[in-house]
Amino acid sequence: MEPTARPLPAAPPELRSATPADAADIARVLCESRAQLLPFLPTLHPSDDVAAWVGHTLLARCRVTLAVVAGCVQAVLATTVAADGMGWIEQLYVHPAQVGRGLGRTLLAQALGELPRPVRLYTFQANARARAFYEAHGFVACEFSDGQGNEERCPDVLYELSA
Repeated sequence: MEPTARPLPAAPPELRSATPADAADIARVLCESRAQLLPFLPTLHPSDDVAAWVGHTLLARCRVTLAVVAGCVQAVLATTVAADGMGWIEQLYVHPAQVGRGLGRTLLAQALGELPRPVRLYTFQANARARAFYEAHGFVACEFSDGQGNEERCPDVLYELSA
């Protein structure tokens, strides 16, 4: 009897800093993730506008790390450190085809290894998958809002990781 072949583990993603040349790929991940994984959100901007925002605002304001699989950007992490020294995860999106393959966990570990504590982030209250993900990594919900402070006008929740 021949031994059963075991699948090889997936190669870890390449993590690298984003450049302005990545704006369209980052916008693709953001737009496709929001459309497929967050269907409750209104679509406020076409992908060309999102790519322009990435190139002119996100990359200028945040440290942006990409998870690249087989040469293609598949996940995006954007972080900042506020004037008060608090770390923020501004964006963490995984392409829908890559969800559940460890890219979000890899990028979150990257962020937590670099950011000062406490680390804060917002997610939408209706985003049960993200909420469970962050709670499983020790984040605690500390404030709920009606969404009037975000562009989408969707209720959100502020999470914090202290230690």
